[in-house]
Amino acid sequence: MAGPAVQPGDPAPPGGPARRGGTARTAWPAWTEWIGTAARLGLAVVWGWAGLAKIADPAEAAQAVRAYEILPESLVKPVGYALPFLELALALLLVIGLGVRLVAAVSALLLLAFIAGIASAWARGISIDCGCFGGGGAVDASQTEYLQEILRDTGFLLLAGWLLWRPRTRLSVDGWLAS
Repeated sequence: MAGPAVQPGDPAPPGGPARRGGTARTAWPAWTEWIGTAARLGLAVVWGWAGLAKIADPAEAAQAVRAYEILPESLVKPVGYALPFLELALALLLVIGLGVRLVAAVSALLLLAFIAGIASAWARGISIDCGCFGGGGAVDASQTEYLQEILRDTGFLLLAGWLLWRPRTRLSVDGWLAS
């Protein structure tokens, strides 16, 4: 028993292949693009907030990097001074939706580095504020919030993971360029 014939211009069934530009791709419901848009803009807010909080005082950002006791001193200032600019660049690219998959990959790598740094400080018994949204440096052991910081960054990592998996979003330069 055969189903109805597919006519040119008919939408592809969910999960079925669609032909576009000579290549097969899976058609996804339109709501996944809206979820991606929310993930993209949510991650943009996170990077923008983090970058703006650090950019006003680069010496403080460098001190936050130093507190982790991971990088050699020769890299502390370059990383501390450059990190806010990287975060703001990621935020801007996410807001406009340009290079979403690449920005999500860089975001994921950065978040994994942050999670590893926080876990390392925790495991080594170093009492610091993460400095993720400004501040940073040594604090009293009772003021550390390592688990919450790791869980928060894991949530942000999930947003980046969604965008790696489904980079097509609404209201984006990528979408405009693809059409």
